[in-house]
This record gives sequence, C-alpha cells and structure tokens, in this order.
Amino acid sequence: MENFSGYKKFFLIAAFLLAVLLTGYFIYTLFFKPTFTGTETGKKIEPTTGGQLPTAQPGQFATSTGEEEPTDEGLPVSATTASAKADGGLTQVFELNKNSVLSPSLSSNGRDIQYYDKADGKFYRINKNGEVSALSDKIFHSVEKVTWSPNDSQAILEYPDGSNIIYNFVTKKQTTLPQHWKDFNFSPSGDRIVMKSMGTDPGNRWLAIANNDGSKVQAIEPLGNEDDSVYTDWSPNNQMIAMHTKGIDFNRQEVYFIGLNNENFKSTIIEGRGFQPQWSPQGNQLVYSVYSSDNDMKPQLWVVDAQGDSIGNNRQRLNVETWAEKCTFASQSKIYCAVPENLPKGAGLFPELAKSTRDNLYEIDINTGLRKLVAVPEGSYNMSNLLVASNGDNLFFTDANTEKIYKIELK
Repeated sequence: MENFSGYKKFFLIAAFLLAVLLTGYFIYTLFFKPTFTGTETGKKIEPTTGGQLPTAQPGQFATSTGEEEPTDEGLPVSATTASAKADGGLTQVFELNKNSVLSPSLSSNGRDIQYYDKADGKFYRINKNGEVSALSDKIFHSVEKVTWSPNDSQAILEYPDGSNIIYNFVTKKQTTLPQHWKDFNFSPSGDRIVMKSMGTDPGNRWLAIANNDGSKVQAIEPLGNEDDSVYTDWSPNNQMIAMHTKGIDFNRQEVYFIGLNNENFKSTIIEGRGFQPQWSPQGNQLVYSVYSSDNDMKPQLWVVDAQGDSIGNNRQRLNVETWAEKCTFASQSKIYCAVPENLPKGAGLFPELAKSTRDNLYEIDINTGLRKLVAVPEGSYNMSNLLVASNGDNLFFTDANTEKIYKIELK
C-alpha cells in the first residue's frame, strides 16, 4: 500500500507539471508566437489590388504609390502597364534630351521646344519629330536665367555676375544691357521690355520700359524699397505691365495693377502670401497661387477677373494645392497643372520641402472649377516649366531634379 501511495503521489505531481506546460504553451501560441509570413526573410506579404490604379472621384485627387515589383533578374518593372497616351492612369513619359536645360520655351510655331543647354552653353530647338538643331553656333557660358521673346527671335540672358545681354537669333546681333536692370519681361509683340532699374539709392529705383534693344528707356513708377512686392508681367491684352502687392493682414494682400500711362485700375484682394500670378491667354483673367495659415501654409490655386471694370470679380479657389508656376494654359479656360501627391506643411513658405515630391498631371477648367486627373507619369517626376503644343497633342515639362525635357502625349 505504501508503494502504491508513492506511485500515486508521483503521478499526481507529473500530471500537474504536464498541465502547467500545456497551459503555458497554449498561452504562448495564442499571444506570443510569430505568424507565418510566407517569406524566408520574415517580411510580411501585403495584399495587392491586382495592379489597379486608384480612380479620381469628382472633387478628389487620385494618387499612385509608384511601387515596382522585382523580376527574377532583380530589375524593376511597372506593376501596371503604362499607357502611351494620357488616359487618367499610369502614362508613359518620353525623354527628349540628354543634358540639363534652362528655360525651355514653346516656339512661335506652337510645336517645337527651344532651350539653353547648360552643358555646352548653346541654344537648341527640338522639332515635332524629336530632331535637335542648334539655334545659333554662338556659345554663351554660364547663363543663369533666360527670358524669351514671344516671337522667339530674341532672348535676354542674365549672368551670375549681374551682366545682361539681349541676343537676336535671326540677325545674330548681341546688345549689352545695364547691370542694374533685372526682372525682365517682354511685351506681347516682343518689341519692348519691362524691367526694374535698381539704382544704388532707393530714390533712384524704377519700374521702367524700353525698346527690345535697350533704347528709349522710360520710367513708369518709383520702386523705392518695395521692389520685392512688384511683379513685372506684361499682360497679353497690353493693358498692364506689372502688379504690386500690399499687405492688409497676415493672410490677406491687396493687388494693384500698373499700366503704361498711370491708369487708375481697380485693385483686388488675395487670400494669402507668396503671390505667383499667371495671365490667361486673352489677359482678362489671372490664375495665381498663395499660401495662408488657413491651409497649413501650402500653396493653393485661385482665379480672378483682371480686366477693366471687372477686376476682382468672380474670384474663386480652385481647390488645388500647387504653385501657379507649375501650370500652363492650353486654352482660354483650360489649364494643365503638375500637382504634388503630398505636400508637407509649410511648403508655401519653403518650396524646397517639396523638391522630392512626385507630381501628377491634372486638367482644370478655371471657369467651372472642375478638374480631372490626366496622367500619373510613369516614374517619379517633380514637374516644372509645363508647355502644351498649340494643337493640344503633347505636353512638355522639365524634371526639377534631372533638369531634362520630357514629353507626355495627350492625344
């Protein structure tokens, strides 16, 4: 009996220990054991959507992650096949040149692109067939800024040391302009220029105009110490040559329009700072971007009437977060804009925060405010200098990082 009692005691202890182990294993399995990931490296496999792109709903922007799936060879391929022409989804992008460029412009024929090549200091033209030809054999070293005439026969070249010249590509004539001139803009016909004449003394600083060879200079308005708030921008209807902004409060400014003959134009109010204007083709409307504390200091697009007695009418927010300089007019009422997928707070104050953002292409009707996604460029591009061919077939842009020229086929 004593032996049986000892065995019984042993079995009870063993059963108790086994129960403790089973209970511990159950708790470990339920709460602590890692789940099977389906890969040898332990990386979790996320569910996919079959490579479908998100679609844009009315009043919303569609985004794309741009992620690529690796092949067996380790080379990236698109998760979704890109369309050759813009259809609202992933769209092919065509590179047109190999070097960094400066100030690309649409030629007067509405099809070709002309630009300054930063690598060799020469000016070139790319025709509709992608063929590249030099506009001139002359080399212009280290040009910092180029301002093109509307008829593309001339350009003003600005250098880092403050030197300025105007060059005629037809006559091959070069004219030196005063170093104290800056912020140039051509008249619609290209025969005159507007600029800021910056004397050493604030009392000798003027908004002025001159012939396109630098002759017959005429002072229009004194600048004093307020040249930073004056924007030289000759209107397409030839009525105005510049705009001046004056602060009302932290989030509002008043815009004054400056004409050639001391006209008393109406002013208009803008809701924000960081004013970037762009005239409509007929000069009767102004698309502009500003940032404010109401929008986390991000740039937003607006439109307002800007001609005659209608100045200030029909002002409306377009509900697009981008800069006016990232837009271009395709017609009197239609603009194309490069819109960042994500903008950090304060991007209006510090545009460099958005340098690495990826842009998508949108079409916006400035009269109705309707907008739609046109293209998600294949790759990652920070788009600038947008230009649309006159027949509407192609949109050209430069990438802010590579500074090369690219093309998206719209039709």
